Amino acid sequence: MTEQVLIKKLKNPKTLNSAFKELVSIYKERLYWHIRKIVINHDDADDVLQNTFVKVFKNIDRFKEESKLFSWMYRIATNEAITFINQRAKKHQTTTEEIQQKIISNLATDDYFDGDNAQLQLQKAIATLPQKQQLVFNMKYFDSLKYDEISEILDTSVGALKTSYHIAVKKIELYIKTHH
Repeated sequence: MTEQVLIKKLKNPKTLNSAFKELVSIYKERLYWHIRKIVINHDDADDVLQNTFVKVFKNIDRFKEESKLFSWMYRIATNEAITFINQRAKKHQTTTEEIQQKIISNLATDDYFDGDNAQLQLQKAIATLPQKQQLVFNMKYFDSLKYDEISEILDTSVGALKTSYHIAVKKIELYIKTHH
C-alpha cells in the first residue's frame, strides 16, 4: 500500500481503524527504536510509543501532507520522548543528562540490552551530549536519516544539523578515547 493510499484510508472514518492497524504494524519497530535511544529503558520506550500512536490517531486529520507521514510521526515520537525525559528529570530535580547517565549505568543489567562493552561506551558517550546533538547523532548514525529528513523532523536548517552532528562525533570520539 502506498503512503498516499494509507493516508486517504486514515482520513476516512470508515477505514480509519483498519488503516491505523496497518500504520502501527509498518512503523512500530522503527519508532520504538528511535524512542528507545532517547529514553533508553525498554518499558519507558513502550509507554512513549503508546503515547505517540495515541497522538497520531487523534491528530491524523491535522496531518497536512506537506511532509512524509513517517517524518510527521517521527517528530511526534521525538517530542513525546523528550517530554518524557524532561518530566522525569523535573520530578527528580535533576538534568536530563543525569537521568540518562543513571539509566545507562543500569543498562549492563538490563535484560533487553544485548550490546557489548563498546555499545555501552557509545551509549554513555551519547548521553553526555546536549539533547539536540544526541537527537541529530542518533537519527543520522543509527537511523541513517538524511539531513533534509532530520531538518523536517527537528525544524532546524541542514547547515546547523551538519555542524551539530560533527561536534557530536568529535565529543563522542573524545569521550571514548578518555574512558577507554
